[in-house]
Amino acid sequence: MTERTASIAAYWDAAAAAFDDEPDHGLRAARTRAAWARHLRDWVPSGPLDVLDIGCGTGSLSLLLAEAGHRVTGVDLAPKMVEQARAKLEAAHLSGCFLAGDAMAPPTGDQRFDVALSRHLLWTLPDPGAALRDWVGRLRPGGRLVLVEGRWRESGQSGIPYVAGAESLPWHGGIGAEGLAGAVRPLVSRLRVVPLDGEGDSDLWGKRVDDERYALIADV
Repeated sequence: MTERTASIAAYWDAAAAAFDDEPDHGLRAARTRAAWARHLRDWVPSGPLDVLDIGCGTGSLSLLLAEAGHRVTGVDLAPKMVEQARAKLEAAHLSGCFLAGDAMAPPTGDQRFDVALSRHLLWTLPDPGAALRDWVGRLRPGGRLVLVEGRWRESGQSGIPYVAGAESLPWHGGIGAEGLAGAVRPLVSRLRVVPLDGEGDSDLWGKRVDDERYALIADV
């Protein structure tokens, strides 16, 4: 693990205890949880499927996917996030595999997946293009890549400065839908973009937002 990677892991470990306090992280409000579950039903084909949740955080989306009957593998760089994700599924009496590891190269060996999902992660990566190629390579023929992304007014956890040098990351602050589509399109057979920043999307975030947010769904 490089010094920067260790710093990033430590940052998210420190954020883990309060991570679920954000409405779109913990999905504690019934309306927010229902909104994410509804979108996941649209983005992830009915299964059960093998789903790789990259940058799973505390496992809130993994939990929704497991509740829908999918076989979930979650990967996160921060061990304390992984601990919370495991506990969240165990408390719900659902199974899932959670691993501490780098999103640039998830430690899942030769396993292949039907769906790879990532939410609000690409801006933290030193080479997001390489990560996208790696993730697509882990999909079975006909598999799907689901990316929930955007351009943020702030990066990181509120009130906690992100790691030194973060401003040099290629997609620091996020990436717009047009830019991400351009990066993904050569890797897939088709894609679509679903805006998530309209007036009707406030349930997803627990509030109205005024920055760009969207989901990119791509089939390989």
